Amino acid sequence: MRLLLVEDDPMIGETVLDLLRAEAYAVDWVKTGPMADTAMLTQPHGQQYDLVLLDLGLPGRDGLDLLRTWRARHALLPVLIATARDSVADRIAGLDAGADDYVLKPYDMDELLARIRALLRRSAGRAEPLYTHQHVSINPATREVTSHGVPVQLSAREWAVLEPLLARPGVILSRAQLEEKLYSWKDDISSNAVEVYVHGLRKKLGAALIQTVRGLGYLVPK
Repeated sequence: MRLLLVEDDPMIGETVLDLLRAEAYAVDWVKTGPMADTAMLTQPHGQQYDLVLLDLGLPGRDGLDLLRTWRARHALLPVLIATARDSVADRIAGLDAGADDYVLKPYDMDELLARIRALLRRSAGRAEPLYTHQHVSINPATREVTSHGVPVQLSAREWAVLEPLLARPGVILSRAQLEEKLYSWKDDISSNAVEVYVHGLRKKLGAALIQTVRGLGYLVPK
């Protein structure tokens, strides 16, 4: 999953960036309001980001104004506000501007991850914490994977390919879309990376789990 982190505090930003990457998220980090809007504009309607973690007190442009602008452009991705603005009025304003959730600084990192997972589940049209399809189950909270009830060890990037496919059975994801889940701006992208990880997943979980749709991409069949 690919996330946009909008945070101007370097200490908080570095901590959250390390935390999210350790959880196998691809993360782009920007530190000002104008940079955040530019990042969104380079992604059609924000759809290549799976979630935005948004501070409000940003240099150059307030986060609440950014959020209203994104929703006016019909960006549908989940937005989690993370801010020190702790009044009830501030929280109401954030939610009414289009935020999906609101967490106050200083926040607990485990709680932050749980809120992110919950928003990603809902955006995929799921309520249950476990994803189960055919003989494969995955737990986004622990990144545990089982096949026919037997634990399977995946690399971080194999997980990053499997999770979006298993979350939306029947939906084709192109190689470019899967690369978006694997890499942030500064990462070097191997030309055949997705194919390598799909091959590894098929060896571990069965050749029929992930199908290639010629010329379009990959899917987990319904």
